[in-house]
Amino acid sequence: MIHPAVRDLFLDLGKHPGFLDAIHRAGAASATLSGPGGKASLSGLTTAAKALYSVLLWHHAGRPLIVVTDGNKQAELLAELVETFFSLLEADNRNGPQLLPALDVLPLQNLSPHAEILEQRAIGLWRLATERVPITVLSVPAALQRIAPGEYYRQLALRLRVGDEIPLEDVLAHLESIGYERREPVEMVGEYSVRGGILDVFSPEAARPVRVDLFGDLVESIRRFDVESQRSVLKIEECTLLPLSEYQKSRALVAELNELIDGAGPAAEPFPGWELLTGMVRPRHSSVFSLLANPMVLWDEPEQVGAAAERFWKRLEQIDRTPSFDPEKLFFRWEDLKNQAQAAAQLDIKELDLGLGDSTFHISTRPSMAFHGNMQVAIAEARNLVEAGQRVAFFASTTGEVERVADILNEYGLAYQLGLDQGESTPAYLAERAYMAGTVASVYLVKGLVRHGTAFQDAGLVVFGSEDLFDTSEMVARAPSSKSALAAFSADLVDLKPGDFVVHAEHGIAQYLGLREIAQGEAKGDYMLLEYAAGAKLYVPWRAWT
Repeated sequence: MIHPAVRDLFLDLGKHPGFLDAIHRAGAASATLSGPGGKASLSGLTTAAKALYSVLLWHHAGRPLIVVTDGNKQAELLAELVETFFSLLEADNRNGPQLLPALDVLPLQNLSPHAEILEQRAIGLWRLATERVPITVLSVPAALQRIAPGEYYRQLALRLRVGDEIPLEDVLAHLESIGYERREPVEMVGEYSVRGGILDVFSPEAARPVRVDLFGDLVESIRRFDVESQRSVLKIEECTLLPLSEYQKSRALVAELNELIDGAGPAAEPFPGWELLTGMVRPRHSSVFSLLANPMVLWDEPEQVGAAAERFWKRLEQIDRTPSFDPEKLFFRWEDLKNQAQAAAQLDIKELDLGLGDSTFHISTRPSMAFHGNMQVAIAEARNLVEAGQRVAFFASTTGEVERVADILNEYGLAYQLGLDQGESTPAYLAERAYMAGTVASVYLVKGLVRHGTAFQDAGLVVFGSEDLFDTSEMVARAPSSKSALAAFSADLVDLKPGDFVVHAEHGIAQYLGLREIAQGEAKGDYMLLEYAAGAKLYVPWRAWT
């Protein structure tokens, strides 16, 4: 639990006049909006400050927020910070922010998108369409993609309740169409099995799979079961089976795509990359903005976003086209995407802004100092800041790091407030330090994943991130990357084409020849093929490329 004093520390930043004027000018302060939305610009923000003020904007307006960045790495970094600050300020909200990745391949590359990206996008679009997400961060290639209407994504998820009547064959057909595979026994997400009238199925984002007992077409009971023992552990009244792909596969759709691309008549088997061409035979006219009734749109460095959109379209125009291929049926152009956002309240967020105007507002922030493990200097800097009347917040990403920094602060005799409520979940070690720290110090120690901090100059608050204090190699533990980190990184391969030169951390410079799918027994995996001097080749597992 986050201590109220820490929550108030960051909520107070939302009282900045420039921030309040900007959201008022953009029309984001009103709960409803009719007609075209307003637009404003807020400058002076570092990446951490952009993330914090995104959360504060949602806190003030209570309307869904979409943040568009120029690329996948920036989207991942911003989403990580948004999630941290959202958990600090909105701890009681069950629905958190999300990262919506771009597809990692282009049309007609004879490659299907990575399964984890397909799953994350399918769930992300379902969450948007069902209004279950406060803030969505995505790169402009993801925003440019044409999508189906909200009803399509809402029906992808299958909800089963005790007492429902639904033919088992219909359930199985739907599961197959949204990416589930039949396995015996069910052990992993995306698997299902059938034994008589018993259906076992493991949905994404579920802690355990469910066992559905049917009598004919009637759902008699639903129970969660343990993967290891395969025994039921909890009886529930309903469950929601989430999709693993946003592209609902059907024999008719695959046949149309085969006929369109090959021109040799319909075929029932899908080909690699069929997903990306769905819009050619099932027209899609919606954008991610249209999934929400009254959204706010933040453009992170809009000039860079526009330039990235143009670069993406140049890649599309370089594709060896067939007569039937039209990228405009699959992606919006930059001007069209901006038109899609016209009805929303819009805010440009920038680090620098040399322009002047009635709709341009400024908040003064700068990157915080980095100490590279020299905690004596860090403590001295914190003392100087406090003596100058400022407040200081140290962030540590894990409980172990919080304990480590607490020990250092105690060793140097620097009074601090621990940003944790003393509840049952608080380790005794930290509870003792929270008691000893007191409640009036101007230094705060907070658990949260902020790698590089920010000085909020007008508010007199300086935030130091975990990697400001310690270099990465010196840190006791680094917070584990989520599945979305892999997905967002993989999406950067859109900018990598065969013939480009890359640098491998261990093997040096090589030429990238493309992706290859390699089977190892029954398992298959994607590998990047690299060619070195004298024709030496190296296959690098996609997951290992960091």
